[in-house]
Amino acid sequence: MTSPASSPDAPAVVTRFAPSPTGYLHIGGARTALFNFLFARHHNGRFLVRVEDTDRERSTDDAVKAIFDGLSWLGLFADEEPVFQFSRADRHREVANQLLATGHAYRDFLTAEETGALRDAAKAEGRAFESPWRNREPSVDDLMKPHTVRFKRPQGVAVTIQDGVQGPVSWDTGSLDDLVILRSDGVPTYNLAVVVDDHDMGVTHVIRGDDHLNNAARQSLIYDALGWTRPVFAHIPLIHGPDGAKLSKRHGAQAVHEYADMGYLPEAMRNYLARLGWAHGDEELFSDAQAIAWFGLEGIGRAPARLDFDKLAHVNAHWMRLADDDRLAKAVLDVHLARGLALAEGDEARLQQAMPFVKDRAKTLLELADQTAFVVRRRPLAIYEKALPMLTGESGERIGRLRDRLKLFESWDVFALEAELKVFAEEEAVGFGKIGPAVRAALTGDGVSPDIARTLAALGREEGLGRLDDALQQTK
Repeated sequence: MTSPASSPDAPAVVTRFAPSPTGYLHIGGARTALFNFLFARHHNGRFLVRVEDTDRERSTDDAVKAIFDGLSWLGLFADEEPVFQFSRADRHREVANQLLATGHAYRDFLTAEETGALRDAAKAEGRAFESPWRNREPSVDDLMKPHTVRFKRPQGVAVTIQDGVQGPVSWDTGSLDDLVILRSDGVPTYNLAVVVDDHDMGVTHVIRGDDHLNNAARQSLIYDALGWTRPVFAHIPLIHGPDGAKLSKRHGAQAVHEYADMGYLPEAMRNYLARLGWAHGDEELFSDAQAIAWFGLEGIGRAPARLDFDKLAHVNAHWMRLADDDRLAKAVLDVHLARGLALAEGDEARLQQAMPFVKDRAKTLLELADQTAFVVRRRPLAIYEKALPMLTGESGERIGRLRDRLKLFESWDVFALEAELKVFAEEEAVGFGKIGPAVRAALTGDGVSPDIARTLAALGREEGLGRLDDALQQTK
């Protein structure tokens, strides 16, 4: 399926991500933002962000910051300054008055109690609620009373959208009530504000969760009443947990910042989220450039996507292997510092040195921090109790001979070290399995590290030899 915006005569593609700042950036919202970003980039269009903060009681500055922090971590930056919906209330009221003037809206003077009673009666009779003020002209005295403004929907017709994901979707206007577009305090409501803002921002494609699908009916009617061109709607299925149930706290992390804290890389999250509900053939691992080149609404499935932490870990491991070692070292150092490490001179340099030897053993930055814990330990190391006997007697003497040999060894390259250790084991007439555990204990304290050659290469010559000396001193 070719996007309508891809034809030469179509307007330039403009998408938007429009979060409500009532909490953190949910992973579902992050995926929606990503889909809008990719679609805009694919068509050389613009990606915009609008903060829908009309719910003043629930909107908070902390939530706004959390949303932008999450988008920034994901690398999803808008092409223009963000729009804050509440600041445009005067414009929304202007359009409401325009609808009143053209007969597409009316003033409703029912009280909340009267509205509730009539709504209950309509529900009992199986029909949509309709205010008696729909076709009544208010008097001068009436206009002095508190009232709402309702959109006057057309009756007895079908409203249809050609949804970019769901296909054609229709509603009978008889099943809809007359939407309140201005509350009695003059505050515009969500569906009016969204239509006005999307129109004024030039949005051509509204890509959002399918929990908004029913809103598309009301919004389309408002577009039509104003004589404005509707955008292309594309409603994407929600994300479910691994068990197929709606995503909730019991499934684990939901907020984007939680995934950052769990040690996932932003490029891995972009890769994984893009694949969560969208597909390009059987491709599982792809770059941002590939995602932009391939992305289209036709690749989005209609069934809810399932969160799969094992697959996410697999994707993250792939991108960690490709990541720059200096960048990984800085990120892992931050993890160590968060765990209480007191920074010492040389820690970051040793972590950089260690990265090529350990990063293929971890799936997250947290695991990578576990794998590099031996690198940032302070000398002299505390050798774990079970290993102490391995550093005495014949085994200790053998480690002493290895230490003396390595002191004469200038080529501290992992491949040269592997060859040297092999020759040493042959000369000692023992398998390296007899030597390895004791050497590893001396070098790491707890025995957790890559193979001995990689451990020595990761530590560097001075640190590696120093730790062997320390261990032998402890056993004297």
